[in-house]
Amino acid sequence: MSDSNMLSYSAAGRNDQQQPLVQLSDVHLSFGDIEVLKGIDFSVRQGQAISIIGPSGSGKSTILRTITGLLRPQRGELNVCGIPVHELKAETEFVDLRKRVGFVFQQYNLFPHLTVLDNLILPPVKVMGMSRQEAADRAFKLLRKVHMEHKEAAFPGELSGGQQQRVAIARALAMRPELILFDEVTSALDPEMVGEVLSVIRDLVEEGITCILVTHEMRFAEDVSDLIYFTEAGRIVEFGYPKQLFTQPRNERTRAFLRRATGQAA
Repeated sequence: MSDSNMLSYSAAGRNDQQQPLVQLSDVHLSFGDIEVLKGIDFSVRQGQAISIIGPSGSGKSTILRTITGLLRPQRGELNVCGIPVHELKAETEFVDLRKRVGFVFQQYNLFPHLTVLDNLILPPVKVMGMSRQEAADRAFKLLRKVHMEHKEAAFPGELSGGQQQRVAIARALAMRPELILFDEVTSALDPEMVGEVLSVIRDLVEEGITCILVTHEMRFAEDVSDLIYFTEAGRIVEFGYPKQLFTQPRNERTRAFLRRATGQAA
């Protein structure tokens, strides 16, 4: 990692001594002989919005999947929401973690046979033991938050891609997570639908919900993030404040990526 890993971050009004909500230390993950993560160090504090950028195949989405326990590294330590993820063994031990971490995928993963409303009601009822009435009351509030209250009786197949993704965000929020992960949530959308999803994410960031975003939307990442990490070939090459990283990146590889990603002249 470059010398930018010495950068210290403290947002206004936040305690410098606050323990990170997410802490990855020297995380390594391989699939067979292919090393995908090569010593990842990564930290997120409560209330921060962090973006991970980089070329395809650089390990961005894999980092998110290790945070939520979907992938289990061979080496390193992961502490998420006070849970030592690297010490968990049985699948049942991951249940508490996944109650506390919301994950919004590139593909919406809504239940096609359920209405929009029931897609939001089912998870908190089944996983958290919430009453159906309480879950329904919360679902209506969340649908208003993502501007989908007029579609509560629709089925996913009746919605546009952007609408389905907004419902997926509301479903993740229905579990009242401490942290929400966004994995390329606009990459499968038509260009005209991207803005409506980014607007919802922007609102969540402004509310102070802790977010980690893997994204190719460079201008959006620059605008909403507290810190930005650039990854390549399974390593964090550089991270920094958005203004610094986008205008004066320290690493030549970061500069080359941003020239291509933002259309800047060489």
